[in-house]
Amino acid sequence: MKVVVGGAVLHEGRLLAARRTAPARLAGRWELPGGKVEPGESERSALVRELKEELGVLVEPLERVPGGWAVSPEYVLHVWTARLLSGTPAPLQDHDALRWLLPAQTPEVNWLPQDRPAALWSAARLTP
Repeated sequence: MKVVVGGAVLHEGRLLAARRTAPARLAGRWELPGGKVEPGESERSALVRELKEELGVLVEPLERVPGGWAVSPEYVLHVWTARLLSGTPAPLQDHDALRWLLPAQTPEVNWLPQDRPAALWSAARLTP
């Protein structure tokens, strides 16, 4: 299976969520931003590249969230927690809105099904 990486970006006790604009069947739902791992690229490198392209930020991948979630018959989602190093996230590609969520707000978001378990796991590790 091919891997899609998602970033559970943690900053100042909050988790970053991004609202999808495409494809139409996913539009309006929330996800942990990221994208496909290219051939020869590590998951960590892919996450750094994708978040720079999609949000204009530099992150440091920290730890892989346990588990993997099917995105399609050929893709599986692996999520990494990540620390924001520089930049202010902006919805540059594939998203029309971003939200910083406190841990208690995380379950209230209309997450994509594959992103929800990793978002909840990551938010549970935040300290108030």
